[in-house]
Amino acid sequence: MREALTPVDPFDLPEWLGVAEVTWSALGGLRTGYAVRGELLAEDHEPLACDLVAVDEAYPEPVASDAVRLRAHQAWRHGEVHLVRRDDRLALAVPGTSFTADLVLDAFARLARSVGASAERYAVLLRIGDSGR
Repeated sequence: MREALTPVDPFDLPEWLGVAEVTWSALGGLRTGYAVRGELLAEDHEPLACDLVAVDEAYPEPVASDAVRLRAHQAWRHGEVHLVRRDDRLALAVPGTSFTADLVLDAFARLARSVGASAERYAVLLRIGDSGR
């Protein structure tokens, strides 16, 4: 079943993402599949739900429409990341079918750039296991 993934404009995101020290914390392991739930955290700010979605996963059915996949690949090719809303949560639509540590770091460096922040202000906290908390 294709998921409803609607575009999000980076200018609609909270301002603190561009000025604060931000940590993305995974709520599940990278081996949980095509989607990894997480949240963006910064001191003195409410956590912001933010997930990763590998848009090329297609078994047993595609998780993203062709249009979303195309936009995700175009953004990636140009050094950006396609931001979407998934289940009322912010998500980074990333080309591929699963995640590695390097791919996650690259995705959040691209998010930092999209909100006008230096990637050096962003940190990533990963979980290794196969299940969430």
